[in-house]
Amino acid sequence: MKLAITGCNGSVGTRVVLAALEAGHTVVGVDSVPCSEPLASLLLHKNGHEAARFAFKRVELTDFDAALQALEGAEGIVQLAAVRTPADYKVVAHNTNVVISWNILRAAAELGINRVAQASSVNVIPLVWTDHHDFEYFPIDEEHPCRPDEPYGLSKVISEIQADTIVRRYPSMRVASLRLSWSLPTREDALRDDPTRRKNDLWGYVQEDSAAEAFLLAVAGDNGKWRGHERFFIVAPDTSANEDSVELWQTYWRHVPLKEGKDLSGRKGFFDCSKAERLLGWVHRNPGEKERQN
Repeated sequence: MKLAITGCNGSVGTRVVLAALEAGHTVVGVDSVPCSEPLASLLLHKNGHEAARFAFKRVELTDFDAALQALEGAEGIVQLAAVRTPADYKVVAHNTNVVISWNILRAAAELGINRVAQASSVNVIPLVWTDHHDFEYFPIDEEHPCRPDEPYGLSKVISEIQADTIVRRYPSMRVASLRLSWSLPTREDALRDDPTRRKNDLWGYVQEDSAAEAFLLAVAGDNGKWRGHERFFIVAPDTSANEDSVELWQTYWRHVPLKEGKDLSGRKGFFDCSKAERLLGWVHRNPGEKERQN
């Protein structure tokens, strides 16, 4: 499958590019800045056959016509281009992200590209960028209300509404919005000595290659279990804290009830990703788990 991967220079984009090449896909990496040194270095260590299936385009994706031209010929799109924080908390993150996400979705529709996986964020729920938290229950799933009060989270909610809109008008399209947690090489990278430092993002993380796998399952998988637009939380099933989850819950969020039938035993995470497993076939893995299972 020929995949366009926007935001390919980023930490997540780099891992998606490598995973796509390893899976046999042809990749067009798209970014607004030159091909990054980390990505170029990783590609140099690929065998010649895999490296030959990668091309890079420098494109300003806030320009619709430029985005349209860059995506022509692709069979699927992984949309990762974005400002990744609230930035100035005024207009930069919101205006940039909302324009890019719509340009990608609308260009896909124009070009007849029916498979899109776009990066949303766990921050559609007010988390690290806010002082106001309104958790209604744990573990948080896709049914939980989204009420961000800052521009980054808002931009991701809008990108999901854009996806709802595009599939209504173009019902042949299938769009996945992946609500990604903090993407890191290992769980240990997310650990902090004081769990208070991570309480606002509920000690969430996702191993970067497992996150990349989720994007590929969403854009290239074809198990027939979903269509239209779906939202998915992509978070590790455990926390990045050494304390038991019940202790964390009682210490920091005791006023938040548990959803019926759910528990926080051991180090279970505060996000429920069962929908991603059910519809995408995605199961989070940390480094070495595949080898141990084989």
